[in-house]
Amino acid sequence: MNGKDTERLIAETGVTPKKSKGQNFLIDDRVAERQVEYAGISESDRVLEVGPGLGILTSRLTSRSGDVTCIELDAALADYVTATYPSVRLIRGDAVKVPFPKFDVFVSNLPYSVSTPIIFKLLEHDFRKAIVMVQKEFADRMVADVGSKDYSRLTVNLFYRADCRILENVPASRFKPKPKVDSAIVEITPRPAPFEVLDERTFLRVTEITFNHRRKKISTSLKAAGMMPPGFAEGEIPFLDERIETLDPSEIATLANTIFRLWNNADDTGSVTEEKPLQ
Repeated sequence: MNGKDTERLIAETGVTPKKSKGQNFLIDDRVAERQVEYAGISESDRVLEVGPGLGILTSRLTSRSGDVTCIELDAALADYVTATYPSVRLIRGDAVKVPFPKFDVFVSNLPYSVSTPIIFKLLEHDFRKAIVMVQKEFADRMVADVGSKDYSRLTVNLFYRADCRILENVPASRFKPKPKVDSAIVEITPRPAPFEVLDERTFLRVTEITFNHRRKKISTSLKAAGMMPPGFAEGEIPFLDERIETLDPSEIATLANTIFRLWNNADDTGSVTEEKPLQ
């Protein structure tokens, strides 16, 4: 598929690419072919694609697996996918809101406007591999080093659940209409956490609260959120005078584990009876 093919399909479907929806269609067949090859799909794999658009990935996914599901919000694009790829199971709706079916492999060119919620939602599922195209600045956040400007809650959550790496950068010229920034293809491979987490909800909540106020001391952010255990002694909780952007994921886990233990010890039954740390 190239620019002329895309223009023809846009005219046939009546789709007008919308900036508000981040609709920039990939037009380079070679990039699409590599993207699907990276996924290592077998015939028995259950494949999920979010936002199939004009089908540049869908056509290749259906040639590799007999079980492909697509989620598409745009009615005209959904009609096009249904008519063009009858073997595809189509879910009409917002991928941020509709439940994901069971899947083994996830392949998608994600609109920037929904990249964050879709990635967080993806991490809640059991799968073998995900290959996603995202804007380059988002990809940089996914794999950022501790202390860098791109290091974020997204980085920590991904590292907690998966190995993540950028496979290749894709110039803006490979899309129609041409976006203002380049994109990148990213591989996500789930694996067990490389550090101990006593309570996942506490770990994720501590990460969220502190990165929402990344320039403040950790103690300030946690106190404001009501997560500091009652009656803790000075020195019991590590890293309180640090800023979250200086802690690696394992250190954030140590912080969260300590908070969870102290809340547990605050109750005679040995369990947390109040939900303050998790609100």
